[in-house]
Parts: sequence; structure tokens; C-alpha cells
Amino acid sequence: MAGRMVVGSAALAELVRPASAPDPAGGHRVLPVRPELTGLLPHRGLRRGSTIAVGVGQPRHSGGTSLILALLAEASRAGSWCAVVGVPTFGAGAAAEAGIALDRLALVPHPGPEWPTVVAALIDGVDVVVTAVPAPVSASVASRLAARARQRGSVLVPYGRWDGADVTLRVVRGVWEGLGAGRGRLRRREVTVSARGRGAAARPKEIKVWLPGDELTRVIPRTAGRLRRVTPAPAVPSRRGALALVGRA
Repeated sequence: MAGRMVVGSAALAELVRPASAPDPAGGHRVLPVRPELTGLLPHRGLRRGSTIAVGVGQPRHSGGTSLILALLAEASRAGSWCAVVGVPTFGAGAAAEAGIALDRLALVPHPGPEWPTVVAALIDGVDVVVTAVPAPVSASVASRLAARARQRGSVLVPYGRWDGADVTLRVVRGVWEGLGAGRGRLRRREVTVSARGRGAAARPKEIKVWLPGDELTRVIPRTAGRLRRVTPAPAVPSRRGALALVGRA
């Protein structure tokens, strides 16, 4: 699998600056997401300039990474560049299975102490920037990165606690399927995803969805009512290749 190592924020900035220049989706203010996730977002997609946080559940590894994959897949298919910072367990294989184009995916597993600088450089040239949130993050750093995303038209996706996000998504429950009477293989997981935010997203929402995807998604309204079925778009085969970036340790 192809890869590239970059050391230092200056070299990183030179690499990502032209990354989204030829992006055919660049003129659209809202990047697409999987159909079953549209109801969680106030603009039914990833609005450029917004901050969409993915909260860490309990236990910590409780479906958040799978939710990030689901958020990135449609935007990547449409031609957008994506970056994932500070998530060393984020696998290119899983990204390819989710439909993310690996030749437009930048991975910075260990950004080091220059984390804010690395994220800011990626915001300048990448359409969607996912970043694990090191604890603690000062309010001034969070505000500065969110403002930079608004200015550059990038979508910032903090993974962890992030005060002031436009929307915070969180996997609140999950049930695995695939194991029989003591044998079998884990195949998929039905998770409940909640969304809370401000402004147009102030009203809490929840859905149930299979991760990895399934042809049936059950949407749970806040009040009693029938479940609604949504059929997602057909999968698009992923393209080979990956871009790996490493910041200064």
C-alpha cells in the first residue's frame, strides 16, 4: 500500500495546500453523508465551515471510529480529501471497506506536541479534518481551530470532548450480531447514535443504524411513532493507495 512520510509542520503545509484544488465537490457548501445519517445533521450533510464533534462513549472504544468512517465515506466518494489526526488505530483497510478513497486520505497517527499546528495546516488544504482531542484542550485553541475551519471552508471533526461544536454525535448503545450459541464471528453492530447541538441542531435526535452498513436503518423519533426505513445508496468500490503523514514526535 502506497504511503508517504512527512516530518514537520512546514513540510506538511506544503503538501496539503494544493490537496483539494481539483476537487469537483469544492464548490458545494454541504458535503454528502450516508442517507441514514442525514437526519442527525441540521443541513443533512457536512456543511463547510462547521464543527461536527464525535463524542467518546463509555467504554471509550464503543463505536466512535466506525461512526467516523460512516461520516467520511460519502464525502470521499464525491471527491473530497479527508484527514485523520491522532488516531493510530484508524485502519486503511477498514476505511477502504467503508468506501473511503484511500488516494484522498491523509493519516497522521502521531502528531506530537505540534498537534494544533498540524490540524491547522490540514484545515488549510483538506475538506474534512478528523482529529482526536488530546486532554485537555484549552478553549482558546478550540476556538481558533473552529474559526480557521469556518474561514477556510473545511469541516472540522473533533473526536472527543469539544465544547462549542455545532453538533455532537455520540454512540450511546450498541449490540453485536454474529455470535451464535458460543460460536461464530462478529459480523456487524447495531448502534444507537445521538445528536445534540445548538441553533438548528438544538433538538436532540437519535437513530439506530448498522455499522458496518446494512440495507435497513431504523430511525427512532423522540416521541412515539412508527419506525422509518431508509435504503442507502449502493456501495462504490474503493480505490487503492493511502497517504500516511507523520508529524514531529
